[in-house]
Amino acid sequence: MLAGVGLVAAAAFTWLGMVLAISFLEAPLKFRAPGVTVPLGLGIGRLVFAALNRVELVLLLLVAGGLLLAGTRPALVLVAAALAAAVLAAQLGLIRPALNRRSERVLAGEELPRSRAHLYYVVLEVAKVVALVLLGATALTPVG
Repeated sequence: MLAGVGLVAAAAFTWLGMVLAISFLEAPLKFRAPGVTVPLGLGIGRLVFAALNRVELVLLLLVAGGLLLAGTRPALVLVAAALAAAVLAAQLGLIRPALNRRSERVLAGEELPRSRAHLYYVVLEVAKVVALVLLGATALTPVG
């Protein structure tokens, strides 16, 4: 049971750190670096976020496995895990495909207006951060 709790917390906090570092640090800063053009930044971003999303799926599986090992946990742990999973599913199933199509058009030389999809992605990233903080913290809360 203790190993499962530790696995949930470790996976949640690792996931949280990666989201904070990449989504809220790397992504906006790369476009401020000297010589980074929009096409170059988009190309880097696509690679980085594709890798992040693969790691997020692995971390979600670790959370699920840890929850199975942990046994009974407070309902908030399950709600936070479900929220993180739902947010990731929405990002991967709805928003990322739209962003990928848009970035392909920009990389092909098309001039496009600003996209609301980025805003939706950021809003979901904030929701995911909240879910992961709750998940990690409540997973460590003693039961009983």
